[in-house]
Amino acid sequence: MDYSQFLMMPQEIGLLLVFLLVFVYDTFMPQRSQDKLPLFTAILFALYAIYSFVPGQMGQAFGGMFEANPATWVMKNILNLGVLLVILQAVKWSNEDHVAIRRGEFYELLLLTLLGMFLMISARHFLLFVIGLETASLPIAALAAFEKRYYESREAAAKYIFTAVFSSAIFMLGISFVYGISGSLYFTDIATSIIGHKSALLIAAVAFVIAGVGFKLSLVPFHLWTADVYQGAPTAVTSYLSVISKGAAAFSFLVILTQVFGSAYAQVWEWMLYALIILTITLGNLFAIRQRNLKRFLAFSSISQAGYIMLGIIAVNTTGLASMMYYILVYIFSNLAAFGVIGVIERATGKVSMDDYNGLFRTNPWLAFTMMLAMFSLGGIPPFAGFFSKFFIFVGACQQGSVAIYVLVLIALVNTIISLYYYLLVVKAMFLRQDDCSVPYIDSHWTEEIGLTVCVMGIIALGLASGVYTRLSDIADSVTGIFALI
Repeated sequence: MDYSQFLMMPQEIGLLLVFLLVFVYDTFMPQRSQDKLPLFTAILFALYAIYSFVPGQMGQAFGGMFEANPATWVMKNILNLGVLLVILQAVKWSNEDHVAIRRGEFYELLLLTLLGMFLMISARHFLLFVIGLETASLPIAALAAFEKRYYESREAAAKYIFTAVFSSAIFMLGISFVYGISGSLYFTDIATSIIGHKSALLIAAVAFVIAGVGFKLSLVPFHLWTADVYQGAPTAVTSYLSVISKGAAAFSFLVILTQVFGSAYAQVWEWMLYALIILTITLGNLFAIRQRNLKRFLAFSSISQAGYIMLGIIAVNTTGLASMMYYILVYIFSNLAAFGVIGVIERATGKVSMDDYNGLFRTNPWLAFTMMLAMFSLGGIPPFAGFFSKFFIFVGACQQGSVAIYVLVLIALVNTIISLYYYLLVVKAMFLRQDDCSVPYIDSHWTEEIGLTVCVMGIIALGLASGVYTRLSDIADSVTGIFALI
């Protein structure tokens, strides 16, 4: 075996090293030092995230099962940034009495799921993809049940694990159909085998694969687990689920659909995705309007946001790829800002209802300001980053040029107006309600303040710095082969 192939996996190897050091610290350090584990993990992961920005070797390894290219490198760095923010926001929570005994497991499971997502992103063989998918999925069930003293947390874990098992079964059934058609699990071999092939078996295979990955993305109608799991899981886990998991699944989904089923785009999966996008954006918005619990509110918001991310996939061009990566980056800052505020208030008071935020600006102006920017960005209000992420993803989709895509973008634009209504409900409660605020002044932990500050800076800076999108566009142009079969 040529061990030099591992040089194409610097981010995976670095992450594995971080995992092992956290595990050793958790296992062997004395009890008096255990409360420093969250801070140790945050510093260690920050150093690793900085190291990951150094490009490694590009190419394929392990017989073509693993691929490293500029797009996968950037996507992993975007996820690293999101995970670092989650770790910072979870430091205070993980040191609380009812969590502290299991704090090591929290960080170890978090890092393990991220490793699985990295394998999904770089996989070019369905065996490696399934290994990554299961590594990313199964530990999340344990994370959802982390606060096991609460019934809702145990319920969230049960619902997640059962849905994950069934979705994995459907996904692997689709892969078995693909193997029956092509005789291979390599993406390139499958793509070559299905050129000019159109059959009921291929349509069923694509439908099952879309259903399996659609679970990770919370696409309608594979979304039913989302609200209950987001509400019942600890807020740190919910924030991780809402952005990191979705980002990895979206990029992997694009690779599978274009590199494996690209030649069957117009005949097989184009109209499937049109229907899923319309249902996902519309139903996510309509159900979000009815929510008063903020975690369920952001759950349905994230379902709708997944539909917008899918527009980058349906664009099937380099502009769509760049727009999707940019959208995920902006979504990380915006959503983690919102969940960061929710986490701070829930930890201090246990309150998660929108009604509890009435008049929040009078008692906690910094938290209210951060939440306002997050809502403005998620709603797509200029000049914040969310406006430009939606603009670029609409432009990427429209470049396809078909009448159907114009109708799809028009429906998405109408839904953007609907989403503005419910995002502004939160802003109205914090700034315009005259009720006495039930949330007293909260002295948030310094790591939480750093996390929220970075999110605020990201929301503002990405709305002003055009160079970020330009750089992502250049990187997308360098991997044009991803759309060669379309």
